[in-house]
Amino acid sequence: MAQTIYVLNGPNLNMLGVREPTKYGSATLKDVETLCADTCKRFGLDMVFRQSNVEGELVTLIQEARINKASGIVINPAAYTHTSVAILDALTLTELPVIEIHITNVHQRESFRHHSYVSKVARGVLAGFGIQGYALAIEGLAGMIGAKER
Repeated sequence: MAQTIYVLNGPNLNMLGVREPTKYGSATLKDVETLCADTCKRFGLDMVFRQSNVEGELVTLIQEARINKASGIVINPAAYTHTSVAILDALTLTELPVIEIHITNVHQRESFRHHSYVSKVARGVLAGFGIQGYALAIEGLAGMIGAKER
């Protein structure tokens, strides 16, 4: 049976390709999903890919990953990175390996973006690689859970 990872996306990521293309590029969330699916396939991983603008829905998805015995989580919490203790608590509860991803380099941006609640539980953090960071995050998570490239 294949291992499953969850790739979760926070608020406004449904607007990729439209929202500030000079910062976020022209790729859409569908492009991100395709990239993630292709990367998962290389490692024989199944993937659940979701996006929500609602903090509580993201918490529920994180809990679902635990209930469904996922092997790990890649999460771009977007603005909730800097504000959500609820997402931190949910990720901690899962006891799963977590990789935090950001399309832009948050450390080059406004000072409030320099703090991440999610980083406190993440085994790895990627920022500033554009959407390619998702593929890097999945590759790193695959290594952590023992999935081999095919």
